[in-house]
Amino acid sequence: MGRVFWLLGLSVLMFCSCSSENYNSSDFLAGEAFTDSNMRVVLIDTISAAISTMKFDSIVTSESSRILVGRYNDPEFGTVQSSSYMALVPSTFTIDSEAEYDSIALYMKFDTYYYNDTLQTNTLHVKRLSSTLKPQEGDYLYNVSEAAYYEEDIGLSSYQPRPLDSDTLEILLSDELGMDLFEKFQEKEITTADQFRDYFKGIALIPDQGDDGSVIGFSKTSDATFVRLYYSEAEETERVQSYLDINLDEYSSTTPFFNQIISENPNEYLQLLTDQEINLSSEDTDNLSYVQSGIGIATRIEFPYIKNIYDIKGQGTILDAVLKIKPLPGSYDDNLILKDTLSVYVVDQNNDLTSQLLIAETTAVTGILNRDNEEFNDIYYEFSLGNYIEDLFTTELETEEALILLPNDYNSAVDRFILNGMDGSEYSAVLELTFAIYDEEDD
Repeated sequence: MGRVFWLLGLSVLMFCSCSSENYNSSDFLAGEAFTDSNMRVVLIDTISAAISTMKFDSIVTSESSRILVGRYNDPEFGTVQSSSYMALVPSTFTIDSEAEYDSIALYMKFDTYYYNDTLQTNTLHVKRLSSTLKPQEGDYLYNVSEAAYYEEDIGLSSYQPRPLDSDTLEILLSDELGMDLFEKFQEKEITTADQFRDYFKGIALIPDQGDDGSVIGFSKTSDATFVRLYYSEAEETERVQSYLDINLDEYSSTTPFFNQIISENPNEYLQLLTDQEINLSSEDTDNLSYVQSGIGIATRIEFPYIKNIYDIKGQGTILDAVLKIKPLPGSYDDNLILKDTLSVYVVDQNNDLTSQLLIAETTAVTGILNRDNEEFNDIYYEFSLGNYIEDLFTTELETEEALILLPNDYNSAVDRFILNGMDGSEYSAVLELTFAIYDEEDD
């Protein structure tokens, strides 16, 4: 798809004109030629960035930090749904021959993550997998991966999420399943992890197709999410309840877990993102760009005109560069909330992710949501890109890489954002360059 770049004329605002002025807000070190010359520091805020939207063909979710389950309808991003699939392995395989079966239940602890309306009831279906969870190739499972399961529920729960209360959701499972597993342990038909994996492939957690509530996060740790098989054993004067836990399988060579995250019927612009190499210019989307975790939609940013700074007379250096991008007013609320930060990643010409953008060797560039004037609907993400822009400015070769914006936990969440592009309007994105000029030539 072709892209159209545009450039406003450079507008320079003079900050100072003094040969001995010190500028201490950057890592710039002035040499002798600089300190012996006349210098002025200027702000340049009209260099255009090319802002677009792209979508990854897939993102790895077998390494997600949480279980994600839920479904809701979004006015722009469509029906967003996350289902979770996982294999399980018992902590032990021994049940006394005199024990009696009681019940079986799935326990999942909320991990505080949620998105959209938690006042609505969520309904969760627990299914039994009919085939082993394994990648089609490689070591990973993705947001677009699929897994087979039996249609009949082995558990069902309708609940109102309380994700911030650190509660645990309990879902009673089928006694038919519980008794079957109990007998196989008790009669020593299953005594190893491999035998258990062959017999019981795992579970699928599927939101109800009629839900319009929220996507909820549950902890993946072995003491937070597990199936517990209850039974009782005879003591001298009474029967005492015992249990056997079946935990997430952490011992297979490839992780038998993933979140399937899909979005159906988004707006007309997002429906155009059918290939990872498509860059949908904000000029063609009403000056908007989009971000959605889990689905893999990202705002893409290039700076094709940065070398136009050479048009300014005299020698100079970039002291700082700050990119400010504003969320679209009305695109967020108490349910479709804005995260306080956005991370910056680097992609190549094919939109393959290559790295996270760093300020130093271990410090990532992070966009901070500035809410100082929120009462006037003036909020924006602020990114310090000085080092990156300086590299673009001083490098002789043109780069084919670009930056993308995504939350840091983009493979473990469904947060979404609608951002304004760069059109010079009140809500326009802006790149503010602080530029030092010295040895300026006379007209």
